[in-house]
Amino acid sequence: MNSAAGEDRRVLLVVNTRRDKSREVAAQFCSSLGAHGLSLRVVEEDAAELDLAPDDSVEVVPTTGEASAGCELVVVVGGDGTILRAADLARESGTPLLGVNVGHVGFLAETDPEDVEATIGAIVERRYESEERLTVDVAVYQEQQLVGSTWALNEASVEKAERERMIEVVIEVDGRPLSRWGCDGVVCSTPTGSTAYNFSAGGPIVWPEVAALLIVPISAHALFARPMVVSPTSVIAVEVLAGTEGGGVLWCDGRRTVDLPPGARIEVRRGHAPIHLARLHDAPFTDRLVAKFELPVYGWRGASERRRPRGDA
Repeated sequence: MNSAAGEDRRVLLVVNTRRDKSREVAAQFCSSLGAHGLSLRVVEEDAAELDLAPDDSVEVVPTTGEASAGCELVVVVGGDGTILRAADLARESGTPLLGVNVGHVGFLAETDPEDVEATIGAIVERRYESEERLTVDVAVYQEQQLVGSTWALNEASVEKAERERMIEVVIEVDGRPLSRWGCDGVVCSTPTGSTAYNFSAGGPIVWPEVAALLIVPISAHALFARPMVVSPTSVIAVEVLAGTEGGGVLWCDGRRTVDLPPGARIEVRRGHAPIHLARLHDAPFTDRLVAKFELPVYGWRGASERRRPRGDA
């Protein structure tokens, strides 16, 4: 199925070029989408690793937030880390991300390498839906002055800067102090990130359609140090106490960092721009959990069995 006459259809391709399988799958997308009349766009760093040169079917662009502008889709070949990298390129344009998992768990990915041809067919025929995911905006203050800002799809975590010391923090929600912790760190997560760092830190898994923000202390020395779920309109603040030796560090999605000197304040709120994930299958999140974590569900009989009248064969 070719693009309609005169229609300019363009796809941004983002690839984990360190994996041979990713490079192989990327080559399939390049040849097949081009054969169907779709133009490909590749960021400079990936194009260099893939030995792609600009021509009539491939456009090479700088690695900036403008890379996805004018594209109908961002196809991501790699694991969740590559999808998080692609999210940087797609956030402001709102272009949906379609992940092809060539990583480990690949929780954010929608399809697998063995389904490439079916995935290409779905792209060509526009057989996909877009699912909105909440993000967080993060502001860093020092002496009441804004000194940095960033964002996250999964989580913003405040962590100790020195391995041998704890970080001392006070947590605030909606302008009111909640508790003081001596801890290894604090994770402020979105529902999307609830299966990532939040999960490893002992936080709850939250279904993606639930609008909420999560607060999870890491190894806190405190009586009250349970994971918490707050309103999506809440503002979470983490203050690094002035006496904390070595200060701390802010990590966003494990990709962007900001050093936090003693006395720094971090404010986390719902992001102004969500991320959109392309979905090919209308599968419940429960099924995704079972598949990705290989959860044991043997013995399940389902509602149809429970509703069967007694005496039926």
